[in-house]
Amino acid sequence: MTRVLAGPYCTQILGDLGADVIKIEHPTRGDDTRAWGPPYASYTEQSGMQGSGESAYFLGVNRNKKSLGLSFQHKAGVDILHKLAKDCDVLVENYLPGALKKYGMDYDSVAKINPGLIYASITGYGQTGPYSSRAGYDVMVEAEMGLMHITGHRDGPPAKVGVAITDLTTGLYTANSVMASLLGRAKTGRGQHIDVALADCQIASLANIASSCLISGKPDTGRWGTAHPSIVPYKGFKTSDGDIVLGGGNDRLFGIMCGKLGKPEWSTDSRFITNADRVAHRDEMEDLIEGVTSTKTTQEWLDIFEGSGMPYAAINDVKSTLEHENTRARGMITEIDHPSCGPMKLLSSPVKFSESKPSIRTAPPTLGQHTQEVLSEMLGMSDSDIEGLKRDGVVA
Repeated sequence: MTRVLAGPYCTQILGDLGADVIKIEHPTRGDDTRAWGPPYASYTEQSGMQGSGESAYFLGVNRNKKSLGLSFQHKAGVDILHKLAKDCDVLVENYLPGALKKYGMDYDSVAKINPGLIYASITGYGQTGPYSSRAGYDVMVEAEMGLMHITGHRDGPPAKVGVAITDLTTGLYTANSVMASLLGRAKTGRGQHIDVALADCQIASLANIASSCLISGKPDTGRWGTAHPSIVPYKGFKTSDGDIVLGGGNDRLFGIMCGKLGKPEWSTDSRFITNADRVAHRDEMEDLIEGVTSTKTTQEWLDIFEGSGMPYAAINDVKSTLEHENTRARGMITEIDHPSCGPMKLLSSPVKFSESKPSIRTAPPTLGQHTQEVLSEMLGMSDSDIEGLKRDGVVA
């Protein structure tokens, strides 16, 4: 019972790991992200489907799921949800606290039907606290909970991360918590309510930056772009056709870098001998390096640094990343056959297991694709009953 990103990302992870996931969607609109485009994967002529196609956004976080188009504004829809909840192991929802109570789908109500149910609630600010009634959006939480303040160029305005990282982090935390709760249930026989907030997950992911503030009692040091506040050189530098990141994380690596740049004398320059010296002369050091890196292409520098043992990397765009030789070698792209759009490529599950193989078993579903299957095979409803529900607008 989730939509957009944090919840669907959580349930996609669970689906990749083998869970049978039923996605409850509004019977006519579906998940909000079905309308978020372009780009869309076009429907094949043979599918008989009309419209723009399937949204790339939706396709990215909804594989290995079945779609049940259902309205729980109808009592018959709530009855179906209760029947499903009775036999399910996990329910994940991302409604405002208290919003599901009037449908009898809040944790206290559903736990009476299935005491072993793991019920995960994803919200912006949690089930408790002064902001619990506020809707949560990734970019707002990035802003309010510190991340945007430390993201961006040194002298530039705050920036959001290029993907909705707070949503993704929340989805990861929720998936881990669900699996831990399942292990706990195996010992106790009891389910539980998991309260996951975007705000809390964002604060937790501030990691060492938050720790520095807590230990020092001082504000953070602000935005650093690609640079590091206490290591020099450690940032992106322009090449003649792009950018490359170089990391002289200690004096030995700095010496290697100087040699590869054709400037071995820098390693004995009194301004740059130790990291503390280099931090004190950051601007001079970085300007000198970029004066050299800008004379060759990114690929030429990659070839020069290859095998040196020094950290370095090209700054690639997303298309280049997806075409990267390591991406291909690690099997991070999977081609599937979508029932309505034909062949398409999706990202693969990133974790490799020695004894198991997470996979894309089913393509991201079209809206209501599995309504008939779920109602008939899981709940034992007759075709005539299902047709009646469709006529009444309860399911689609």
